[in-house]
Amino acid sequence: MVEFKSEAALAAMRESGRVVATALAEVERAAGVGVSLRELDEVAREVLRKAGATSPFLGYRPAFAPVPFPAVICASVNDAVVHGIPTSYRLRDGDLVSIDCGAILDGWAGDAAVSFTVGPPRPEDRRLIDTARRALEAGIAAAVVGNRTGDIAHAIGTVSRAAGYGLLDGYGGHGIGRRMHEDPHLPNEGRPGRGFPLKPGLVLAIEPMLIAGGTDTHTTDPDGWTLRTTDGTRAAHVEHTVAITPTGPRILTLP
Repeated sequence: MVEFKSEAALAAMRESGRVVATALAEVERAAGVGVSLRELDEVAREVLRKAGATSPFLGYRPAFAPVPFPAVICASVNDAVVHGIPTSYRLRDGDLVSIDCGAILDGWAGDAAVSFTVGPPRPEDRRLIDTARRALEAGIAAAVVGNRTGDIAHAIGTVSRAAGYGLLDGYGGHGIGRRMHEDPHLPNEGRPGRGFPLKPGLVLAIEPMLIAGGTDTHTTDPDGWTLRTTDGTRAAHVEHTVAITPTGPRILTLP
């Protein structure tokens, strides 16, 4: 069932989105050589604690998962695309890091992700991350009343494929509101004019997941969560929570 949000609900989601944006900024600021992924998780936990927010990630256990997720961020490094569990791994110069974070504040969820490198990026990493951001921007630009989810998917896929990148098969964005994952599902590739109609009050988490080698497939780590590229190439994941409004898309996870 799809829930359309009132202006009051969107205002509340903007506050949860602001917490997410702060957490991501603090984690990226803390991510230096020698810092462990668990330490980055602690940074995000502290941001949520100070804001009076809780994590929709912590303890989350969908049907596929062998164990509940044990952290408040997903920390995916290099060939890990998404859902990486923060471990004792210490960051190295040149690592490509994707951080996904959510927050629930006053009963409303926010969800966003960023990708960055530790130290100056290699040209190929810069291009991958920049393309992921452009794909996200294209998806957001298509999130207007009168379009459908297929228009967002087509915009993301067009930018990503034109650059020669793969898109993580079977994964994409989603509706969001009182829960982190709501209907409708939002693919990262599709046909324009198809899918769920975009109406005022619909809120979507739009999240391109690009694979440098051009493949779409993945493997799953023994932890049951971390998804990696099958070809060993690097990946980037970026995301915003976006509301459909009569005046255009409204990004709820900005600082």
